[in-house]
Amino acid sequence: MLSSKARLALFDIRENGELACEFIAGLTYEEFERDRRTFYAVMRALEIISEAARRLPQELQARHPHLPWRAIMGVGNIYRHNYDNVAEQQVWRTVREGVPALLTAITQKSRRSRANDGSCVARSGRGGVDKGSGGDA
Repeated sequence: MLSSKARLALFDIRENGELACEFIAGLTYEEFERDRRTFYAVMRALEIISEAARRLPQELQARHPHLPWRAIMGVGNIYRHNYDNVAEQQVWRTVREGVPALLTAITQKSRRSRANDGSCVARSGRGGVDKGSGGDA
């Protein structure tokens, strides 16, 4: 059984991962690169994901060794402290490639969760997410 702290962290990861995907949905990379508002919104969502990942217990992280947990947790420091060196291409690639893998790993596999094919592009709408149900990761 996950602690409430871990459940809330999973919720934050899922919600912000879905938001990041929604923010770039329908955009080309060139459009994303020119849209500063979207870039900042996506970067903030990734920063929250990074911080929430730090709140997950080691046992949960160990269940998903294929995920780069150190990188996920560490990238928030780059967004906060080295913000002037954050490249749009890296943020774009993270949302297009990294976030779907993370969401797939933490999304609960029950009828309460929305369909998840591991693709940012397939996600639309935030739906009714129960904050107490962070997934079974």
